[in-house]
Amino acid sequence: MSIPVRFMYSTGMKRDLFHNARLTGSWDRSGRYSEQWTESTMEPGVLEDGSICFTATVALDEAEAGREFRWGVIFDAPQGPNQWGILTEINSTASADRYRTFVLEPGGTDRPQEEIYHLIHCLWLGANKQYTTARGDTGIAGRDEAGLRFAVWAPNAEKVDVVFGGESGYIADDGAGMNESSDFSPLPMRPKNGVWMTEIIPRFSRYDHRLYMYRIWKEGRNTSSQGEASYRTDLYSRCQIGSGTFDPRGGHFSGRTTELDGTKSCSVVIDPETVAKNFKEDVWPEHEFISEEEFWKDEFTSGKRLPGRVEDLVIYELHIGALGFGKNRPGNFEDAIELLDHLTELGVNAIELLPISEFEGWAQWGYGTSHYFALEYSAGGRDQFKHFIRECHRRGIAVIMDVVYNHYHHDAERAEWAYDSDVPEHNVYYWYEGRPSDYPRFYEAATNNQKGHGGYIDNMSTGYAPRYHEEMVRKLFISSAVTLMENFHIDGFRMDQTTSIHAYNVLHANGKPAGNVNAFGVKFLRELCSTLKMIKPDVILTAEDHSNWDKVTEGTDRGGLGFDAVWYADFYHHLSGDTGRGPEYANLITTAGYGDDRPLNMDYFAGVLLASANKKVVYHESHDEAGNSEHSMRTIHAAVNRASLSGETRRVAEARCRFAFGMSVLSAGTPLFLMGEEVGAQKDYRYSDFADNREDLYGQGKGMEDFYSGFTGT
Repeated sequence: MSIPVRFMYSTGMKRDLFHNARLTGSWDRSGRYSEQWTESTMEPGVLEDGSICFTATVALDEAEAGREFRWGVIFDAPQGPNQWGILTEINSTASADRYRTFVLEPGGTDRPQEEIYHLIHCLWLGANKQYTTARGDTGIAGRDEAGLRFAVWAPNAEKVDVVFGGESGYIADDGAGMNESSDFSPLPMRPKNGVWMTEIIPRFSRYDHRLYMYRIWKEGRNTSSQGEASYRTDLYSRCQIGSGTFDPRGGHFSGRTTELDGTKSCSVVIDPETVAKNFKEDVWPEHEFISEEEFWKDEFTSGKRLPGRVEDLVIYELHIGALGFGKNRPGNFEDAIELLDHLTELGVNAIELLPISEFEGWAQWGYGTSHYFALEYSAGGRDQFKHFIRECHRRGIAVIMDVVYNHYHHDAERAEWAYDSDVPEHNVYYWYEGRPSDYPRFYEAATNNQKGHGGYIDNMSTGYAPRYHEEMVRKLFISSAVTLMENFHIDGFRMDQTTSIHAYNVLHANGKPAGNVNAFGVKFLRELCSTLKMIKPDVILTAEDHSNWDKVTEGTDRGGLGFDAVWYADFYHHLSGDTGRGPEYANLITTAGYGDDRPLNMDYFAGVLLASANKKVVYHESHDEAGNSEHSMRTIHAAVNRASLSGETRRVAEARCRFAFGMSVLSAGTPLFLMGEEVGAQKDYRYSDFADNREDLYGQGKGMEDFYSGFTGT
């Protein structure tokens, strides 16, 4: 007798990227366990969410019931033939092996045992279209209209349902603000392996752009009482309705969504297969939408080609929120599109955006991300972002996005924090070691912001470390990056402070090094880079990494993390430098700025010029060092020690700025410079008050601009 096991490999993508899929596992042809793995052909198919999948059914000997088996998938991919499709490493710090396991269950049921691997989760979790028939190459045939299904990972919840929001865009802790219409009453969800799902709901169009949240009864809560429930946003949300700064903190809110902080507002059902036809309309939702295919069909009509390698880039670091000079509003994608001709004249061929996924308020740099699939609404939202990327590509400019996976938004209430449980060790998105009783000082603390916090992990960022050992947490980050590539045509990523992920982790209670957290951080980064490269081999991956670890830029097939290049902070410190740095740094520009006869340590700088050839992104100014960090300032001020910029002093300052840029662009590394440097921007660029220090990028510094253009070849 045999037991059938049905294996499924779900790509989570609608693009047909993988072919010739084969299942392989630790059994022989007779269905008995074997160290010599057997290979079987997998059949391609399409899931209800429209994504491509591969399936195969194998009959295993019932005498093997209770035994653990291993399995994986091989297919031909954009990287080449015979690629290993399992990119998730096993849950052990001692091994980097990548395979799936299962225990064969006893037979006797009418249905085969099912084993599923999800490459990414963006069409599995969240609010997604569902189809009742297979999708063909020319569209969807034989159905009236797509349906809708909600799904959320909440493994500790007692009960979950979907509730819909009203006009304010916010649901209070007591349920005030919910849609009162009987047409949009709460939808019950059922759990399976920690994921709660609704049934497929007919007529997606009925729910398109509807506001919603998840009502979650956390473990141990009374599921018969609405007052015991917590309201949580969808972390796979494609849009958060708030575009302001106000946080009601659980209270009643009757204002406008333009006042509401998007990190706490309702999530929005979005159709990812359509794009607003016009860049901007005066209504929401917009009236005119077109298909993704139609929107992107003229993405490269100008004949311009994107740079293909990290070595080919000249990168302009752009903060969308710091645009909009002279306007009483945050900078937005409209301002960014207007800037593109200026950047084309400069010879820039890549824009690196400070984080633009949903974050607190709008007067932020964006490094406190709350929702990784939603685009910051105050900047213009998801469709305007697509218009911006298309305009960049029409000019031959690649778009690199800064993403933050080392911490969440520092106030992640209604997002990641205590999503389905108030028990610290069950805080599913955060790493927690042990139990609160292991840390008496924190366990007995009187203040709520300290009680039980001893087991969390600090990593020199602005929040506790994510739970990297949890596959669902890693997949949240990875799936969002894949979505940005697939749906938004992002060309690359700059990973913020990867050292915090794989090196800086310590226990909050006592600062003890947390080597296990570092080890799983390494696993996460390898899985991230492997997935992105398998889907898009020419994706540009750079890391802000201060470890000097050579594995950061080694290929994942050789045990490396898989990045193409790292930010080279020492180049900045030797060339421009902070005045607080010690004598071991050349600090050429700041040293010259003193105006005396002290020597310039050119031999120090020669060393970093040589090292810049080793997969480095070099810069004479970046967002961190233009006035935000202690002793730092804009290059033009560092050049003359903040002397008044007039007459001969101005001439000398600009000359030294030209030298700084020239050294960057002529080095062996990939040059990057911060917005405004090309026109001699003077105001300190700081996290706390950048909105008050925006500068005119068009009406000043013509001589500086011409110099930049000359060096970059225009």
